Amino acid sequence: MLIPLVALGRIKENKNLVPEERKKFPFKDVLIGGACCGLALFAGGNLQQHAFYLDLGPGKVGFITALYMVLVPVAGIFMKRKLKFNIWLGVAFGVVGLYLLSVPAGDFSIGKGEIIAICGAVAFAAHILVIDYFCQKIDNIALSCAQFFVAGTLSIICMFIFEEPRIDDILNAAVPILYAGVMSCGVAFTAQIFGQKYSDPTVASILLCLESVFAVIFGLIFLNDKLNSRETIGCIVMFAAILLTQIPSEKFTLKRK
Repeated sequence: MLIPLVALGRIKENKNLVPEERKKFPFKDVLIGGACCGLALFAGGNLQQHAFYLDLGPGKVGFITALYMVLVPVAGIFMKRKLKFNIWLGVAFGVVGLYLLSVPAGDFSIGKGEIIAICGAVAFAAHILVIDYFCQKIDNIALSCAQFFVAGTLSIICMFIFEEPRIDDILNAAVPILYAGVMSCGVAFTAQIFGQKYSDPTVASILLCLESVFAVIFGLIFLNDKLNSRETIGCIVMFAAILLTQIPSEKFTLKRK
């Protein structure tokens, strides 16, 4: 899906340039960036799906996976990044909101599935940080295309090693696979790269966690799901977390007389 967009971008970039001035496609940079981002995406996506395979509920998987919103700022400390107080407050609110939204009361324990999901959260945190590094240096659509090529290639190899793929099963899941490829990957993950180009990675990690809120909203609209009071409070707290990250930090600074 993205290969034509990469080609169109190159044509547009070199349209008004004479052959001597046209830039060569940075294959080396794109391959390095794509390999790093693709490896993290491969690890995060497959670990998350394996947690589902181990019968870990979607709410719990979603909550544990979204803990990358904590891991990203913690990693930033070791990378000598300074975060403003309102960002840390937003992270705290986000964790509480996600817990209320995703995990039923008294239903949280640590087992093999939870450990797998935690490893997936670490991989997704790495994915956000790696994108933050490369999105300023490489054409974003080309970077996105390269990461899917790497993640897809690694997944295909593992598919034949650990599973027994059948063409009938793949055809039966054609619509979900097409949606995942076009919308979840081609649109959403590519938009993530463009968004991170202009956003702090911690703020981006909190915004990405809104997928849990939208999942609940779309469940209400399309699947006639019902939202209990605990989940409602979780949604409100999540939106509060987003708003906190957007408030200028000066508002939290005590002014001395």
